[in-house]
Amino acid sequence: MDMKSSAAALGYATARPATQPQHGEDSAENTFASAAQGLSDTIRNAEQTAMSSMTGGADPHALVQALAQTELAVETAVTIRDKVVEAYQEILRMPV
Repeated sequence: MDMKSSAAALGYATARPATQPQHGEDSAENTFASAAQGLSDTIRNAEQTAMSSMTGGADPHALVQALAQTELAVETAVTIRDKVVEAYQEILRMPV
């Protein structure tokens, strides 16, 4: 009987509490940071392609492709933002 209680205590002590932030590769902070960096890189690439196209350095097909990628990235960011705001508003509506 003492063996079971010590095993339960050990399991409880080694479990990560839900209130502690998770640091590492799979944390939400790293996920959002990499998503934001990807959006920034996509926009920067489209700007460089647009400037190159204006000076004759890039073909129009590359410009259209870069603008389409940027449009998709911005629409994705707006959709994620809307979902976060919706979730926040839902939390605010919860009774305490």
